[in-house]
Amino acid sequence: MKKVSKKELKNLVYKVNGAAIEVHKSLGPGLLESVYHQCLLKEFELRNIKYISENQVPIVYKGHFLETKLRCDFLIEDVLVVELKSVSEVNSIFEAQILTYMNLLKVPIGLLINFNVNNIFYDGQQTFVNEIYRLLPE
Repeated sequence: MKKVSKKELKNLVYKVNGAAIEVHKSLGPGLLESVYHQCLLKEFELRNIKYISENQVPIVYKGHFLETKLRCDFLIEDVLVVELKSVSEVNSIFEAQILTYMNLLKVPIGLLINFNVNNIFYDGQQTFVNEIYRLLPE
């Protein structure tokens, strides 16, 4: 993980949320997650946000790399996991999913974005942090 401060992470979350809001404003709620994913790819490019799409999440167990089918929707600038949903209700399994990705990738912060809401800013995003985040400088 590259060196980063809490302030830099907050700014990055702000930029990613802005991109998601733009996509949601253009498309509205109710589409498939894959549609929002493709549009965010373009929006990240337009905003010069560095990302890896469909990043494979490795598991290292006792020094061995294990093959997995885990993939996070986006790994932003090597420090932010972004997981997309388009569901009527955010389930606790989605929270477990993003926390798993954050911990396995050793990333301090994650963003869960649900596009199937009327107002994405108020109802459509949740931010998660872990112990790595707590140890970062302000």
